[in-house]
Amino acid sequence: MTTFLVTGSTGRVGRRFVPRLARWAGRGAVRVLVRQEAQAEAATALGLQAVVGDLRDQAARARALEGASVVVHAAAGRRGAPDEEAFEVNRDATVALGREAAGAGVRRFVHTSTNLVYPRRLGRPAVEDDPLDPSPLWGAYGASKAAGERGLRELGDRLPLVVVRPAFVYGDGDPHLADSLFWAGRWPSHQRLPVVHHADVARALWAAAVTPGVEGRAYNVADDAPVTAWDLHEINEVPRPEAWNTAPGEVPDAHAVVAPEGVGPADPWEGQVSTAAIRRELGWRPLYPSVWTARDAGAL
Repeated sequence: MTTFLVTGSTGRVGRRFVPRLARWAGRGAVRVLVRQEAQAEAATALGLQAVVGDLRDQAARARALEGASVVVHAAAGRRGAPDEEAFEVNRDATVALGREAAGAGVRRFVHTSTNLVYPRRLGRPAVEDDPLDPSPLWGAYGASKAAGERGLRELGDRLPLVVVRPAFVYGDGDPHLADSLFWAGRWPSHQRLPVVHHADVARALWAAAVTPGVEGRAYNVADDAPVTAWDLHEINEVPRPEAWNTAPGEVPDAHAVVAPEGVGPADPWEGQVSTAAIRRELGWRPLYPSVWTARDAGAL
């Protein structure tokens, strides 16, 4: 039987992926690495295997990897965490897990990355072979995720790696869309945020884990309709910035509200990614092609 090891099972992506994976893979086929006994007990009650330990601990990684066939690495040092923690988890522990997974003979290592690893101002959607050159604006999170990817790539053919790079995730009760107003409230109204529902991230991770012959590939994951700053206020039922208001007949100043340090877009493709590869190679299509579809389905 294939045993799937999932790291980060209590994080935003992992906690929504694991129940789906358990249905797809079968009862008893999913193992999670968690940091607390209470989390392990909850996982066991759901029919999961559980190993207690910290991803940064070599002994814990060894216990989690024992007998694992496929690793889905969804753990990440959260945004806003101290820089040291971000690099410890997103780079150091990630590369160590990949190296040890290769030594343990896993058949597939799926790494959950982010679209923030791409450079800004490309003038087009980012594609998977663009350089990993995150903007300093994304802080240690983007830099450490890119460093982790580079480290995994350096393991070469020893590690059967597939990388999934989600856009801004939302849905299934995740408060991300509400959180977005912390910075989207300072954007120009037309600036677009690439997003993807947790259900569609889960389906992408599953496809990356089980599709034959895609080792070495990376895949962007985003829905069909990036959401504007204007839409984010509508979805969150929050009044729009006064600077966006115009009298009838006036032409609005599209850049009347711009985030500090030049976060406002230089071109209409700012932050956008192409999903052609995952559609072509894995047959992936979003169940929720837009935030509006998810809202109407009651899936926010």
